[in-house]
Amino acid sequence: MTHLFHLNQVGAAGLLLSAAFLVAPAAAPGEESVFSFTIARLQYDGGGDWYSDPSSLPNLLAFIGANTRLQTASKEARVQIGDEELFSYPYLYLTGHGNIVFSDEEIVRLRRYLESGGFLHADDNYGMDDSFRREMSRLFPKKQLVELPPEHEIFHCHFDFPQGLPKVHQHDGGRPQSLGLFEGDRLVVLYTYESDLGDGWEDEHVHGDTAEKRLAALQMGTNIVVWALTH
Repeated sequence: MTHLFHLNQVGAAGLLLSAAFLVAPAAAPGEESVFSFTIARLQYDGGGDWYSDPSSLPNLLAFIGANTRLQTASKEARVQIGDEELFSYPYLYLTGHGNIVFSDEEIVRLRRYLESGGFLHADDNYGMDDSFRREMSRLFPKKQLVELPPEHEIFHCHFDFPQGLPKVHQHDGGRPQSLGLFEGDRLVVLYTYESDLGDGWEDEHVHGDTAEKRLAALQMGTNIVVWALTH
């Protein structure tokens, strides 16, 4: 039985996962605990660069480890929807500039992952919007992406963002939006649009973002992880 499905059956999957990471035993010098939290970068077909912003997730994990009680890994994981390990990761991250395509089998399996307690954060890196929305309509045909208001607790659960999602890169100059898909009351997919958090997580020299923007991006990323693991 897959880990997430089991946790979902006994209830409060996020809380159980979070509790496990918060009390994880210390690793030996030079080793990482098997309980260390990591983010799994989702690989996909269609031609989009799912691997973009390579320094982003290691930097975010380091920031989370330094600013919360979560014990974090130093490296991201990488996973495809068809991999058996998919259900071992409570948190998936998807990004890129181009086309995203899921097969029919991947749609079914990703839906089961999300309905069983998993979480997907999709971060538009400029250029994936049309294909991502198309694939989400296939994933949950009866659901609509709903914008989260600034009062939503995801913007206040660890660091405070009174105005909601911060703007990191201009892209088309639109306002940043946090869009969600819900399974009942649980947020299962978060789509950060016109913000580009991942670019703000990258090494400073890559995009030349100000220290203020980079800090806001890292803090918002921390909020998303904390929220996902506790709800």
